[in-house]
Amino acid sequence: MSEEIISHGRILIAEDDPISRRMLQSFLAKWGYEVEVVADGVEALAALEQPNAPQLAVLDWMMPGLEGPQVCQRVRRLTDRPYTYILLLTARGQKDDLLRGLASGADDYLTKPFDSQELRARLRVGERILELERNLIVAREELRFRATHDVLTGIPNRASVLEATQRECSRQAREGGAFSVIILDLDHFKSINDTYGHLCGDQVLREAAHRVTASVRTYDSVGRYGGEEFLVVAPTTDGQGALALAERVRQAIEESPIETEAGPIRVTASCGVASKIDAETFSSSALLKLADEALYRAKALGRNRSESAATSGVRAVEVGAAGIERVSAKS
Repeated sequence: MSEEIISHGRILIAEDDPISRRMLQSFLAKWGYEVEVVADGVEALAALEQPNAPQLAVLDWMMPGLEGPQVCQRVRRLTDRPYTYILLLTARGQKDDLLRGLASGADDYLTKPFDSQELRARLRVGERILELERNLIVAREELRFRATHDVLTGIPNRASVLEATQRECSRQAREGGAFSVIILDLDHFKSINDTYGHLCGDQVLREAAHRVTASVRTYDSVGRYGGEEFLVVAPTTDGQGALALAERVRQAIEESPIETEAGPIRVTASCGVASKIDAETFSSSALLKLADEALYRAKALGRNRSESAATSGVRAVEVGAAGIERVSAKS
């Protein structure tokens, strides 16, 4: 009965002896590996330095150009790519030699002549370790995403979009030009929750976030600022451009009802816009305060509209003894 072949992905073998090389290649191909073959340490290092290099490698200790441990050392300096599991093959059986090989960065070793089934078992260990590492990376990225994004809408959360605001404010202070922020608030959102329920309210928020994100430019930042509020950070954008952008976003919210499990719901939004230009020195928090005031003015004037803040009357932010910022007007 023939042995079932299971695909195990790519593996590199580096062996200068042609007979040993062909034997290794035969074993690995039989076990389902996609084998890449090189004949010396320099070629092995070049192959493992590639962005899409195999993550499994079997290296002979004694090779022309670079020995196996030297290749291990060089590979371990490559910190900008996935981990490579390296198994050394060596005729050296002294404990000190084996410890030196492991200290160079090798993960495991086999002494020659080796048993083919032992090699296979050790490679499976390497595959399990690589799989564990991949799972850890996925888990880490998921945690990072959850820490920086709103769970409901999938867009950046308040902390992330505030960080983007501060970052853009600092850039503008260094380089000049202009940048703007837009605070968008869904009109009468509480009544949507009260009338249709929070599940429908969540559907409205998700679709609103999608429409806002789809309406801005690729280099703008969008985040969930509060319950039904969104913040847009618009780099290199003056007040007139930001107002036009706010209107585009507002119209995208209004243009068609949002489908929910309770049926289509028509939603509108109000926007407050504030901009910062070369000569102005107030902080990002002051700019957000101005945008918030413009938003409240849009609400007071009937909702479903965009209003701009007048920043000409703003002086630098003053910080009181308690560390609380307040904006003072020019006299």
